[in-house]
Amino acid sequence: MRILAGKYHGRVLLPPPKQAQTRPITGRAKKSVFDTLAPYLEGAFVVDLYSGTGTMGIEALSRGAEHCIFAEKDRGVVDRLNRNLQDFGAAGDSTVWVGDITITLRPRLTGIDQELDIVFVDPPYVDTRRWNWDKASANIFEPLAAKLSHDGLIVLRTPKGAEPPEGLGGLDVYRTKKYGSMLVTLLEIPRGEQPAEEILSEEIPPEE
Repeated sequence: MRILAGKYHGRVLLPPPKQAQTRPITGRAKKSVFDTLAPYLEGAFVVDLYSGTGTMGIEALSRGAEHCIFAEKDRGVVDRLNRNLQDFGAAGDSTVWVGDITITLRPRLTGIDQELDIVFVDPPYVDTRRWNWDKASANIFEPLAAKLSHDGLIVLRTPKGAEPPEGLGGLDVYRTKKYGSMLVTLLEIPRGEQPAEEILSEEIPPEE
C-alpha cells in the first residue's frame, strides 16, 4: 500500500489489521483510476467512504486535493487510518467519520456546505455482494448526488457479479473499467444526451 504520486510519493501506508474485512485496491488499478481523475484533483473536496486505512483519500491529498473526509466503521481500522494521517502530516486536511455510513451518511452530508468533487465508494466485497441496490441508492447514492459538484465524479468499486444497476441514485455512468474480477464504475450527474464515444469501457488485465 504505497502512495503512487504527488507530495507523499513513495510513502507506505499502514495496512488494515489482518482480521478487517477490507480489500485494498491493487497498484495497477489504483494508478489507472487516478490517471482518469488527474484533471479533477487539484483543489478538490474528496470523500472516501469505506476508506480502510486511507489509500484512496490520501492518494488524492497527495495529488493536490484540498480536503478529504474519510468514513470507516471498523474502529481497529480507524486507529490505523488516524496513524497514517498523522504520520503523513495530512490530519489537518482531513476529517474522519466513524460509524456505519449506510445509516449516517444523509445527516452527515447535510452538515457540509462544500460541494463534493470526488467520492470513493469502496465497500467490502462481502457487503457489496449482498447489497440491496434500491436501499443503497436511497441511503448512499441519492444523498451523494445531491451534494455532487457539476463536474464531480463518484468512483464505485465492486466485485464481478455485483455490478451496479443503471440509474443508481439518478446518476449516469461516465466510464467503466474492469480489472480482472474487479469493476470500477465512474458516476456523474446526468448531462443530457452524450455521444456514445464519450462513455468508455476499458478492460485491463489483472496484476500477476
